[in-house]
Amino acid sequence: MNAELLFDAALILLLLALAAATLHTRKLYTAIVLFIVFGLMLALTWARLGAVDLALAEAAIGAGLIGVMLLAAFGRSGPEAATRAPPAVLAASVLLCSLLLVLFAQGVWPLANNSAPVPELVNSHLAASGVSHPVTAVLLNFRAWDTLLELVVLLLALLGVRQLHSPNMNLPAAWPLLQAWSRLLAPLSIVIGGYLLWRGSHAPGGAFQAGAVLAAGAIVLRLAGLLPPLRWNWWPMRACVLGGVALFMTIAAAGYWLGSGWLDYPPGLGKTLITLIEIAATVSIAVSLSLLVVGDTREITP
Repeated sequence: MNAELLFDAALILLLLALAAATLHTRKLYTAIVLFIVFGLMLALTWARLGAVDLALAEAAIGAGLIGVMLLAAFGRSGPEAATRAPPAVLAASVLLCSLLLVLFAQGVWPLANNSAPVPELVNSHLAASGVSHPVTAVLLNFRAWDTLLELVVLLLALLGVRQLHSPNMNLPAAWPLLQAWSRLLAPLSIVIGGYLLWRGSHAPGGAFQAGAVLAAGAIVLRLAGLLPPLRWNWWPMRACVLGGVALFMTIAAAGYWLGSGWLDYPPGLGKTLITLIEIAATVSIAVSLSLLVVGDTREITP
């Protein structure tokens, strides 16, 4: 048994243990911390499977931003009563995890050592798509409507959360260590986000991963007290959030008006238009995720 197989087996067992501990711990705070750790280990699992896009999204969204939102909700909740799951529930969860492990080993894990072939239809039109990475070509050219609708869903989620968000967000005093690390991590998030945006045209990466990393940097700065409150009623914020959807729909309408069809880019302009969409989508995703986590609904006083 080689070292890689031992590592993979240990990772699987750790995921199962974290999942069971998260579901059956008595303390809500402990469950949230375990959920964040589970997300980080799951991101490592996706990386081992070669799905870098999913690994980045899981680390930034599943473990990072959702973890912050859960901790913020926990801070606003009242005292909790200690409870313990019945033994039957624990046994059922162990059985379910074992079944999922078997299905995972049979259907997903063999893909880790095999590179999936690019579908022939995508490969035959890849040169005309404007990018060299098949995933980006599908998401922003061949099936660009999917990406447009994802941006719309994120916008609707932000508008819905604003209706439920507490009007007051009083952050506690930040630790000096957090402020020091924030000054280091925030510029690094900008560099990594820009790299992921540039990399998306020819390798795993793109607007969603870049936007998530940028949002993580903004959230860290806000929690450290180094960034002013992020408010929806400040017009630059609204412009950034709406910019991704607005530019996407404008390009779609322009293509239809020019005779090419909805989101059917004119020949020779695919790369330029995809680049513009990626940049606008990155900014929109970053600002939307930041507002979802640390947005302030209080009005700006003149």
